[in-house]
Amino acid sequence: MAARGRTVTVTVAVVWGALVTALLTAVPLALRDRLPEPLATHWTGSTADQAMSFAGNLTVGLALWLVAWALLLGAAFHGAAWRTRLGRVHWWAFLFGWAVLALGVTGSILYANLDVADWRQAALPGPLVAAVIGAAVAVGVLAGYLGRGEPDRPRDHTETAAMRLRPGQRAVWVGRVSNPWLVGASTVALVATVAVGGLYAVGVPADWPAWGILIPLLVVTLLGFATSSVGVRVDGGGLRVGFGPFGRLAYRIPIGKIESAWAEECLPTQVGGWGLRGLPGTGRMTVMLRGGDHLVIRRTQGGVFAVSADDAERGAALLNAYIAERSGS
Repeated sequence: MAARGRTVTVTVAVVWGALVTALLTAVPLALRDRLPEPLATHWTGSTADQAMSFAGNLTVGLALWLVAWALLLGAAFHGAAWRTRLGRVHWWAFLFGWAVLALGVTGSILYANLDVADWRQAALPGPLVAAVIGAAVAVGVLAGYLGRGEPDRPRDHTETAAMRLRPGQRAVWVGRVSNPWLVGASTVALVATVAVGGLYAVGVPADWPAWGILIPLLVVTLLGFATSSVGVRVDGGGLRVGFGPFGRLAYRIPIGKIESAWAEECLPTQVGGWGLRGLPGTGRMTVMLRGGDHLVIRRTQGGVFAVSADDAERGAALLNAYIAERSGS
């Protein structure tokens, strides 16, 4: 996007953010005399069961918005907000959708507490909560659609030259990439799983719904470790991508089904985030663990597969050498 577009984006973000901040501050202050002290801030069904001071609630309401606004402004100044169409959709949707959610949460609390003598008497209608969430989603979707901009330009790439192999020579290229955030989250889930399992084994406390906690934790742990790292191998048989620390679960593409290979810089915003993106055999499938070098192959039957890999150019060159050898060129 040109400098003018960047200026417009930042200006809109600053003006809109300042307006939301002003509303989150001015409206509670204007209604201060009509509110109890403390205010009801949490309900179970229609019954208020938690309260917070007026100042505390005001601070939390502002923080809910200001932290998100600061992150969005940082992305706008950095340029990440408009680098890809998907990035623009997410940025605009979050800017307006999250603002509506923050305003709705604060407004709902004020509405429930307005003119009641004691916070325990505050009632929050269920339809109001649903309306706030629905409005936030609707505004976010609309803002993302209107701010999506032009489609991304097709990514240019240069086919990586084939590595030279002597007749009969065999070579292997191996790469490994891990995402430390996923590894850390998986480790935390594993520790929590062991801790809950230990407590359940000794019967403390006896009334815990232990299996309802253990099973989700175990699923998160296994999926986290399985998708937090990949081992990539290129040899005469083709490409093998092993998932997890041991690589037992693997995805293979035989050399006869690979048309060409190359190295490409790729960002999470270009494929829709981290993890496994796309479907095998249809369009583009990407195993995204971190932005940067990716080994990319084009299938003989159509479609593209990419995987995060350091020194991806060497792996692509070796693949192209085996492709050339198989075709006799």
